Amino acid sequence: MKNQIVQDNLDYTLFSWAKQGGLNPINAHRAKGSYIFDRDGKKYLDFSSQLMNVNIGHGNQRITQAVAKQMQELSYVYPGMATEVRGILGKKLAQITPGNLTKTFFTLGGAEAVENAIKLARIYSKRHKIISHYRSYHGATYGAISAGGDPRKFAIDDQAVNNFVHVENPYFYRCPWNSSTIEECGERAAAHLERVIQFENPDAVAAILFEGESGSSGCIKYPPMYLKKVRDICDKYGILMIIDETMSGFGRTGKMFGVDHHKVTPDIMCMAKGLTSGYLPLGAMVVTNTIANHFDDHPMLLGLTYSAHPVACAAAIENIKIIEEEGLVGKAEKAGRYIEDQVARLSERHPSIGDFRNTGLLGCIELVKNRKTKEPTTPWNAKPDQMEATLKMAGKIRELGMFTFVRWNWIFIAPPLNVSTDEMDEGLDIISKAVAIADQYCN
Repeated sequence: MKNQIVQDNLDYTLFSWAKQGGLNPINAHRAKGSYIFDRDGKKYLDFSSQLMNVNIGHGNQRITQAVAKQMQELSYVYPGMATEVRGILGKKLAQITPGNLTKTFFTLGGAEAVENAIKLARIYSKRHKIISHYRSYHGATYGAISAGGDPRKFAIDDQAVNNFVHVENPYFYRCPWNSSTIEECGERAAAHLERVIQFENPDAVAAILFEGESGSSGCIKYPPMYLKKVRDICDKYGILMIIDETMSGFGRTGKMFGVDHHKVTPDIMCMAKGLTSGYLPLGAMVVTNTIANHFDDHPMLLGLTYSAHPVACAAAIENIKIIEEEGLVGKAEKAGRYIEDQVARLSERHPSIGDFRNTGLLGCIELVKNRKTKEPTTPWNAKPDQMEATLKMAGKIRELGMFTFVRWNWIFIAPPLNVSTDEMDEGLDIISKAVAIADQYCN
């Protein structure tokens, strides 16, 4: 039966982001806390909360009970009806999001939240250009993947959505302007952003779309005051600020939202993932009262069949209660400091560790062949024949009983927010054994 499960998956389903031949997926059976168990009983420490979304950990039966209760009462109505859970969740999001973000449009996930934010920004502003970072990921739908700079979009570049403009990140470790401090890198990145806006015609720019904190593009930390400068630039030119908190929201960074570290309020905030901790699909786009009031007298031409799905809303309400009642935001901040200290010690033993960027429990080790030249162990967007070290490290991590996101010369550290110290030590020990492979490529 175990083999048949895997074979049926391979024969009758398609797997994301992968060549379909030669796949060997983990045959997942059950999950609890920070661990996934396969059907042979082997356990895997989940050190990236699957795809950085299972913030409360696996198998929390409070979500099961909340979902079952909602389904017994009301499983689905079309989005034009009012439901108790829709109102409760909308009110809660208005309370926990910064500033005057007050009204929510619910979507199916993060990509759809970004899609609708882009559409709303264009409708509201009557402008058409969207500016985003080259090193960013906002989802895989046509609009969202065109907005991002992730190289996975290259396969459909000839059909990309128009009027997206990209700018360089304030990536201090590899600063495009060779800055001597992270603050200087931030200043130069903000100046670069403003120049691009001027080149592109400020009156044509509808919105700037940035992540709350960088995620799968390498956890690139924003320099101090960078997002405040972006906010000022938006206000100067009448541009909307969209912040995508899909990965960085709901405690992941040691604050409820990534922008809370920077004390800015965007005009539109996108969220998903940690909104339900992945227990059910749900995304959201929250807007300021200024934008919301505009649509009191103008039709808001956005819609999804499953918008504000009551069962997903019930899961989100209970998930946020768990985050708050168990103090998971504070736990993420404390755990992040512990991991930073431990990775600093690993850096003393492993010459391949070039940099570690982390905010709360959203972190990434960057591996290099030489710390002075910063030559990456595996190049960015590496071709298959350049992936030897990465594949060896990923294989070693799986062999040792851990799941985490390994990409090019990055190993991500993003366990559930309630991860224990023992679990962190276990994960870091496995990472150390994997990084020893990268050490062999140092010169």
